[in-house]
Parts: sequence; structure tokens; C-alpha cells
Amino acid sequence: MAVIGFIGLGNMGGGMAANLAKAGHVVRAFDLSADALARARDAGCETLESAAAAAAGAEAVVTMLPAGAHVESVYRDAVFGAAAPGTLLIDCSTIDVATARHVAEAAAGKGLIAVDAPVSGGIAAANAGTLTFMVGGTDAGYARAQPILAAMGRAVIHAGASGAGQAAKICNNMLLGATMVATCEAFLLAGKLGLDAQKFYDIASVSSGQSWSMTSYCPVPGVGPETPADRDYQGGFAVALMLKDLKLAAEAATTVAAQTPMGAQAAALYQAFADAGSAALDFSAIIKLLDQRSNAQA
Repeated sequence: MAVIGFIGLGNMGGGMAANLAKAGHVVRAFDLSADALARARDAGCETLESAAAAAAGAEAVVTMLPAGAHVESVYRDAVFGAAAPGTLLIDCSTIDVATARHVAEAAAGKGLIAVDAPVSGGIAAANAGTLTFMVGGTDAGYARAQPILAAMGRAVIHAGASGAGQAAKICNNMLLGATMVATCEAFLLAGKLGLDAQKFYDIASVSSGQSWSMTSYCPVPGVGPETPADRDYQGGFAVALMLKDLKLAAEAATTVAAQTPMGAQAAALYQAFADAGSAALDFSAIIKLLDQRSNAQA
């Protein structure tokens, strides 16, 4: 078992660190929140007074932070100076591809090995240890990271060189955001045409319109498996987080001159929904905005 520094114990990181401890790793954790630190201690982690302290003496350091600026800052101001040469750095944050590549290069210059390993699955999967990790980095870095990530997830996939994990994450979530909007549109249209939601689900879920957004995360309460829609859209993957990922995808598309009109339209809709005070709701609640707009035109 490894000694692992863990920095960032929020909604996702807390469950991830707990699963590492459950797997028998020595987890030395840090977060700015006293409540998060208390939960980590209850889960079997050792808590430290700073990010540098968490990184010192660790064989690997996992970070789960809000944005690229936070990752750069923590690496520069804490991790690089505290981690021993050869330490593996695993960043599970969702950040822009350019920053992921930059921090990996900077880490290599310090004699450290860095991989980007953003996740898919949300809070429930983080707590259950069933996340999917998309890993960018060298073959050697991936080989070292894989058993650590496997303690927190059910799928660990090497996407390619540094930044490839982030590229996979933002492309996946752009697809998810757009298909969720289309799924919501389809259910609303079906209802206005007099079609029962369950009947439409039964048909579309085994037809060419089938998608994960429909069959695994249906935005309509009482239809399909239990989802945040059955809890008034509480929990799950927040609108604010989906919007963050859609903006990252748009930024990346601009840098490589890629046309992403559906992604852009999804981002505009989620921005409007967030601006209306719904940023904390699950992203499938976008059906509310579409319903409101269609009713206003009726």
C-alpha cells in the first residue's frame, strides 16, 4: 500500500480519499475546510495543516480542485517544493487542456511525474468508488497511477499523452450536455403531442433515439431508473459544473478551430438556467427551463 497525499476534499474529493483509505492506503489529506477535514478523519485519513505537508513524504499526490488556476497555484506554491523527486502527481480536477500540459511539463522539470486524470460519475460514484478515470500522461505515469485510481473507480483508461485525459473529459461532457438538452426537448414534445412519458421511454429506449441521458439519467420523474429528477433535481451533477465543462469545451474548440454549434447552444441554455438561480440543481433540470420557455410561447 502507498502513502498518498490528497489535496481537495470537497464533494468529489472527500469520497475519493475515503475510498483510498478503505483500500488500505495511508492517506495524508488537506483541505481549507475544517468540516471536510473532520469528515476525512472519520473516514480513516490522516489530516494535515497544509498542502505542502500532505505532499511531503508521499509516494503519490492526488489533487481534486475547482479549476486550472487552483491546480497551478497548489503545484507551484506547495507540491513542487515539498514532494520528493520521483513522486507521482495525479490531478483529478477538470481543467483546461493547456494548463494540464503546462503543469505536467513543469512537474517533469522538477523531477516529478504528473498525469491528468479527470473523472466521470458524479458524487454518488465518488462515494461508491465507481468513477471512470480518463488518464493523460506517459505510459510509465499511467502504470503507476492505475492501481491508485482503481481503488477509487471501476474504469481507468489511458487516453494518451499529457492533456488527453482532460480532452476526453470535456468532449464527453459536451456530448452529455447536448444530448440531455435533446432528451428533455423530446420528452416535452412527446407530452404536448399527447404521448405518455413512460410509453415514450419504453419506445425510444429501445429505438434509434436511445441515449445514456434517457435510459440511465432520465430527466422526467417516475420514468426509468431512479435519478435526481425523482428528488426534485437535488444532488447529482450540478448545472454549474456542467456549464463549467461546456465552457472548457468551447475554449478548447476555439484553440483548434473546431465547430461545435450544439455544444455552444447547450452552453447558452445552461448559462441562462444558472443565471435564473438554478446553478445548484442537477443538470437534467434543464427540462424546467425548456418547459417554461415553451409554455411562455403557447
